[in-house]
Amino acid sequence: MKANINLWGQSKSWWVLLLVGILLVLSGFAYWFWPAAGYAVASQLFGWLLILAAVVQLCVAAGENRPKGWGWWIAGGVIDMFVGFMLVRSVLLSEAVFPYFLAIVFIFWGISAITSSVTVRQYRYWWLRLINGILLLIIGFFFLEAGYVQNMIMVSFLTAVSFIYWGFSIAMTAYDLKPSKEIE
Repeated sequence: MKANINLWGQSKSWWVLLLVGILLVLSGFAYWFWPAAGYAVASQLFGWLLILAAVVQLCVAAGENRPKGWGWWIAGGVIDMFVGFMLVRSVLLSEAVFPYFLAIVFIFWGISAITSSVTVRQYRYWWLRLINGILLLIIGFFFLEAGYVQNMIMVSFLTAVSFIYWGFSIAMTAYDLKPSKEIE
């Protein structure tokens, strides 16, 4: 039996978010093994994946089964859409500001996960959301530091690890969005 917390809402397009998560994991492993060729490709790919994730977030917030905290979905969708379009607009721009954009995205989602963990404190595994939020915040702050010192090895390593971690995190969130049998 699935607990219906309705924190994330439910959507018939849950599989798009699952696809984004799988693509992020695959991109992370590809970037891990081929870092030299991957920086420009990673920033472009991440930009397109952010645009796709933003569309899903805005659809969830506008859907008929939207969650109580649907404002977080709109804010996240707008931020992800902005960052995604900035990354795909110019390769030179995206290479220069890629660590900072990633920092913004990870810090936002870290705060969002911590807030959602406080909201569902009465449920059994609320602390997993808290740990996820703390890890996302740490990754975001590492990107701020790596971007500041322009350490490409650190940015490459962080990008690969964060793509893999965030891909799994998004894929798990996609299963929370899957409508239950009663709603379909």
